[in-house]
Amino acid sequence: MFGNKRPTIGITGPNQGGGAAWFFTALSVRLAGGKPLRITPDRPADVNQIDGLILGGGADVEPKKYGQERIEKSVLVKNKRNIFEWILSIIFFPIYWIGRYFRSTKTSPIDIERDKLELQLLEYALNQNKPVLGICRGMQLMNVHFQGTLHQDISGFYTERPQIASIFPKKRVKLRKGSKLQKILDTDVCNVNALHNQAIHDPGKGVQLVAKELYTDITQGFEHSGFPFVIGVQWHPEYLIQVKRQRNIFKKLVNHAR
Repeated sequence: MFGNKRPTIGITGPNQGGGAAWFFTALSVRLAGGKPLRITPDRPADVNQIDGLILGGGADVEPKKYGQERIEKSVLVKNKRNIFEWILSIIFFPIYWIGRYFRSTKTSPIDIERDKLELQLLEYALNQNKPVLGICRGMQLMNVHFQGTLHQDISGFYTERPQIASIFPKKRVKLRKGSKLQKILDTDVCNVNALHNQAIHDPGKGVQLVAKELYTDITQGFEHSGFPFVIGVQWHPEYLIQVKRQRNIFKKLVNHAR
């Protein structure tokens, strides 16, 4: 894209649910100077319509795509919230709460049609050297595309500390110095939220693991060595829109899409 025209950023999601994720991701893209385009299996888009791609959160990636059979997973424990966090939720996240409790992004354990759509979009975007950001499920799907594998259930990593499910920044992540993600966030350590019960196991070809959760060593971020901007984050920066360094992730994506 040239001049002052806003680059179009495709944002993937499920057919049903995902309204809150779409709203906050689209808002993050707009604040970064981009034009969001919602993409679902029922509302597909051609890769030539977009200048950059965000693979959003939601259902688990179908395990057979990385050579495993599906296993039953434990349920995340929801942390108790203090008064300050409830006030923040009222101010910043009313649409999130409505969407999460009534039309979740994860209405089914797996979404084969979405897997197919996103893997195709991802392949085409990479072939055209377009910037790609994977969020939570999106990061996991990107790793599978590069022939990596996933931990289907990460509950076993949490023996001394509880497994967190929160839109608030309750997890601490350490970033590899000199990595693209570390430069974008401008810090070696930051706090992030967590809504996942899967994570990267074996990294795919060219995938560099650049962010790890403290205490558990679960992968929280990666980048690909073969592309200018192919980054995955396990957390949800769209729900941390009040944090400047998290907004920088979308800003860099949009800048690369120009």
